[in-house]
Amino acid sequence: MFFLAKPTHFRYICRMILRANCKINIGLDVLRRREDGFHELSTVMFPVRELYDTVKVEPSDNLTFAQTGITIDCPVEKNLCVRAARQMQKCYGVGNVAIELDKRVPFGAGLGGGSSDATAVIVAMNDIFGLNLSEEELIARAAEIGSDTAFFVRNTAQLCTGRGEIMSPISLPLSGQWLAVVKPDEGVSTAEAYSGVKPCVPEVSLEQLLTRPIDQWQGRVKNDFESHIFEAHPLLGHIKQQLLDAGAVYASMSGSGSALFGIFGGRPELNFDRTIFTHIEQL
Repeated sequence: MFFLAKPTHFRYICRMILRANCKINIGLDVLRRREDGFHELSTVMFPVRELYDTVKVEPSDNLTFAQTGITIDCPVEKNLCVRAARQMQKCYGVGNVAIELDKRVPFGAGLGGGSSDATAVIVAMNDIFGLNLSEEELIARAAEIGSDTAFFVRNTAQLCTGRGEIMSPISLPLSGQWLAVVKPDEGVSTAEAYSGVKPCVPEVSLEQLLTRPIDQWQGRVKNDFESHIFEAHPLLGHIKQQLLDAGAVYASMSGSGSALFGIFGGRPELNFDRTIFTHIEQL
């Protein structure tokens, strides 16, 4: 679940401050296009704990939203935090909240930062208004906002299928490994990623491949978006190769991009251009 920073209690929780961490996708198979227009996926989402936005939520006379940090060019009513609050009001008749978002996770990156922020609002409003929703209900509300959003209710390694909302826990041998996340200036839209993908059911499932040692993942555990995205954005393929050259035992694009990540046996020494966002943490 989310990290909480000392909420204040008086009959009910009157303020919650949450660290809305992001995620990476370890493997991403696009299996088929569904009749509802979405794609059937198989992917493992893994939380990146120390790369997070800060979301503060408290009761208010009006529903308000304010943001600091990375600027997002998005109308307030379309922001996922506001959409999540509206959804909670619609479903449970709860009151208004003031939402403050300190944005640190790069967007347009395939890291699920906006989805995580939305789930943080859902979790906060559940506690603030004493709804006592079950995990199943929280997942259902989050899934109504987006495909990645439900993952952040559990916020542990999950094999995600369907359009991403069907989850089952998965154990990965990543304890003690180091993770580097690199986000170049250029972004990739979800529409661009899906427009060029060629759905295919692999001979060996992602779940089976991930039972192998990490040093056997490269070249087997794949992201189906990479081939056409790297063709359109050569820099991304170059960054992936740089991660491998720096000693990563596994490197990949996360989600629909444009962030890349590498998993290392020890703390990596990386030297990317200063215009590129880099995050390193131990898992």
